[in-house]
Amino acid sequence: MIRCAAIQMASGPSVSSNLLEAEKLIVEAAKTGAKLVALPENFAMMGDREIDKIKIKEVDGTGPIQHFLSTVAKKYAVWIVGGTIPVAGDNENKVRAACLIYNEKGERVGRYDKNHLFDVNVPGTDEVYRESDSIERGDHTLVLDSPFGKLGFAVCYDLRFPEFFRKLVAQGMEILIIPSAFTEKTGSAHWEVLLRARAVENLCYVIAPNQGGFHLNGRKTYGHSMIIDPWGAVLDCYKTGAGFVSAELDLERLGKVRSAFPVLSHRRYNCD
Repeated sequence: MIRCAAIQMASGPSVSSNLLEAEKLIVEAAKTGAKLVALPENFAMMGDREIDKIKIKEVDGTGPIQHFLSTVAKKYAVWIVGGTIPVAGDNENKVRAACLIYNEKGERVGRYDKNHLFDVNVPGTDEVYRESDSIERGDHTLVLDSPFGKLGFAVCYDLRFPEFFRKLVAQGMEILIIPSAFTEKTGSAHWEVLLRARAVENLCYVIAPNQGGFHLNGRKTYGHSMIIDPWGAVLDCYKTGAGFVSAELDLERLGKVRSAFPVLSHRRYNCD
C-alpha cells in the first residue's frame, strides 16, 4: 500500500503567495507519509479575470512555476501532480491548462492538457464562465506508469464526460487524479456524486484535489477535496479552506475487486 494526498487551496492573484502556501501544504502532507501529492487546478493563481493567467504563462519546460514543482518534488522526495499551470500554446492570446507531473527526483514525467473547457452559464446564478476565451483545449489523454500504479489524468470539467474515462481505463488506468476548481453551486450539486460514479464505473481509485473557499476575485469554490476507493467509499474529505486529505491506496485490493466484480470486461458497446 502507498499513501497519497490531495491538496486543497483557495488561491489568489499572487503567484508567490500561492506557491508558499502550496509548499507549506506539501510539507504537511509529506510528513504523513504521502509519496504522491496532487495540487488543485489553478493552484498558482486565481486572477481577477480569466485572461489574467495569460500574463503568467510559461514556455513548456521552463519558468518559475515549473521550477517550483520540480524543486519541491525533489526536496521532499514525493511525486507532484502540478494541478494546472498556464503554458504557452499555438495561440499567443491563449494558454494551455497543463497538468505537469514530476517524480521524486524532480524530473518531469508527464503532461496532460485539459480537454474539456468550461463555457457555461451556471443555472440559478449570474456566474458566466468562458474558458475558451483564454485557453486552448488539449487533444490527448494520459495514463502514466508510476510506483503507485497506472495514473490517469483529467481536470475539473472533464469529470462530466464519462466516455473520456473509458479511454483511460482502456489504457490501463488504476488511479484517477483530477485537479479541479469546481464552483460552489455546481460542486454542491454534483462534485461528490460524479467523483464516486467515476470510481465505481471504472473500478479505480480517485484522487480529487479541489479549490475550496472564498477567492479575492469574489469567486467561491466548493472544496471537499477527497480520495475515493474503487467501491465508491470516500476515504478522506476536507470540506473548506486550505488543507489536504490523505489515504492509503491498495492496488492488491483493487485487483481483487476487478477480478471478483468484472464489470469492465462485461461491456458490450464502445464509445469511440
